[in-house]
Amino acid sequence: MARTTFSGPVKSDNGFEGAITGNVTGTVTGNVVATAGYIQLRTATAANIGAAANAVNTTGKAAGTIVFDTTNSKLKIATGALATSTWVDADGTNAVTPS
Repeated sequence: MARTTFSGPVKSDNGFEGAITGNVTGTVTGNVVATAGYIQLRTATAANIGAAANAVNTTGKAAGTIVFDTTNSKLKIATGALATSTWVDADGTNAVTPS
C-alpha cells in the first residue's frame, strides 16, 4: 500500500494506520489505540496545575480536558478553557483554581 504525507484536512472512509500527530478536530468515531495498546494522559504536578502560567493551563486546555495529578494520584478535569479556569477531581470534588 502506498503512503502519503498530507497537510490540511484529510478524510478517510477506511481508517488510518500509523501515528497521527497534531490536533484532531471534529467527531472521532471508532477506537483510538496507541501503539502500546493504551492512551497516555497528560500529567502534571499539583503545583503546576495550580499555576496559571504553567503550560498545563495555557496550552490545549478546554472544558473537559483531563490531566493526571502526579502529586495526588488523581484525575483532574478542566471546567473551562481559560488559564484560570478551575480543575476538579473526576468525582467533582477538590476544586483547584489556578492563580
